Amino acid sequence: MGAAGAGMDAVAGERRQLINVAYRLLGSLAEAEDAVQEAYTRWYALPRSRRDEILSPGGWLTTVTGRICLDVLGSARARRERYVGAWLPDPLPDRAEWGLVSEGGGPADPADQMVVDESVAMALLVVLESMTPAERVAFVLHDVFRYPFAEIAAVLGRTPAACKQLAASARRRVRDAPGPAAVAGDGRAEAVRRVKEAWERKDIVALVDLLDPTAVMTADGGGLVGTVLRPIEGGARIAQYMVAIADRAPGLELLERSVNGAPGLVARRGGTVMTVASFDVDGDGLITRIWAVRNPEKLRPWLRDG
Repeated sequence: MGAAGAGMDAVAGERRQLINVAYRLLGSLAEAEDAVQEAYTRWYALPRSRRDEILSPGGWLTTVTGRICLDVLGSARARRERYVGAWLPDPLPDRAEWGLVSEGGGPADPADQMVVDESVAMALLVVLESMTPAERVAFVLHDVFRYPFAEIAAVLGRTPAACKQLAASARRRVRDAPGPAAVAGDGRAEAVRRVKEAWERKDIVALVDLLDPTAVMTADGGGLVGTVLRPIEGGARIAQYMVAIADRAPGLELLERSVNGAPGLVARRGGTVMTVASFDVDGDGLITRIWAVRNPEKLRPWLRDG
């Protein structure tokens, strides 16, 4: 293979990293895919002589992807003000649990390329939504991906010192937000399993016992499917709502699945995934937060179940 071919392979090999960066910046797999595709379009639009001058194509692509994401974040607030109900980040599946593989020949689903770790926890992604676009870019690139502030400055068009301040501000937001308790994986899984079993039995009393009295449930239907438009507050109210859902959807099948790297539930009916739920669990094993994504556009990575 010639030098040009090797260079093209190296550029193509950056795609996985770019998808991971863009998803954490945007919270949307579709928007992440679009941002990365646009970055590659700009790369290949460069004259060959200009591409040859770039010592680090990966660094160039990361900078351009970051700038594109920054623009998307700048317009996202206006778009999400028009969004019907609450907006939640796209839930990520664990492909191994579904026995899913990318079909040969076509481009890989962006979900296939995700590295799932604590930086994609739903609780953190929700906090990232509260940040300014510049804070989010600085935090994700520095604290998650360890890019130096000099490189982040090129993305944000600010000095490295200003980028360092933005990251510190973002870090305070993360620190001050109600974070997930340090619950072992087995403890989290057991709490979710008990919720699943009580939900299947339509046992309101048991559900109330498993939910923190101040628990909050947020659902995202995007106006495409029926769901509550505002968060439900209080364990008793959440339990009643969950049982009402089960009453209205006979034949609902609940599956224990990893969601964004943590124990979650998938509700399936007639073989179709209807809802993907993430949970936060406190140190006593009580559910404190439920994030239920029902918008079918956000569930596409979950639909190729085997």
